[in-house]
Amino acid sequence: MKLKKLILTTAMLGVSVLPARAEIVFFNTGRNLSVDSHHVDGDKIVMAMRGGGEMTLDAALVSRIEPDEVPYPEAPATPPPADAAQLTAPIPNLHLETNPRFDAIIKKVAKEQGVDATLVRAVIQVESGYEPRAHSRSGAMGLMQLMPQTAKQYGVTARRLYDPRANIEAGIKHLKSLLDHLPLHLALAAYNAGEGAVQRFQGVPPYPETQKYVSTILALMVQ
Repeated sequence: MKLKKLILTTAMLGVSVLPARAEIVFFNTGRNLSVDSHHVDGDKIVMAMRGGGEMTLDAALVSRIEPDEVPYPEAPATPPPADAAQLTAPIPNLHLETNPRFDAIIKKVAKEQGVDATLVRAVIQVESGYEPRAHSRSGAMGLMQLMPQTAKQYGVTARRLYDPRANIEAGIKHLKSLLDHLPLHLALAAYNAGEGAVQRFQGVPPYPETQKYVSTILALMVQ
């Protein structure tokens, strides 16, 4: 039913399942993504991304697709994304840590948002080492190393980013927003490097920091 509704909606908007010049995909979460084109394959939607490559997702995640009238220059050729085998390779002497001071908050908010608490613990361990007043050179703050502009989307001001509860709540909500339309490894890459970088490279960007970040968190989660 969802798929039929989506096809009908795109047809009414003049967007067929055939490739179009540019389109905006609107997700049920309220987020959107500009793509070159899309086509329907069974119960999946295959999106041709700007700069090359494709992304496949369940049609049930998409509310509608509309033409994108904004002109964009063609993206230059880019290096290939990280190999999946590299990201899932085991890392020796790595152990998932917990902190009793913050674990009750992590469990509560993770359950409310439908996010794996183990994932949240791993992110905090890698991001800040459970240091609530951590501050990066780029301006990321607190346990989950949120940029002020990102935290603001979830109702948290920069002044409150050193508050563990506020930081964890905003960080988990941000993770949830990424996981709603990206697989785990790409959601982690987007958390670290931004969604724009993931879209550009059609995978985990070939940044050593981001590749190490993703592989470390994935390794922590399987312990």
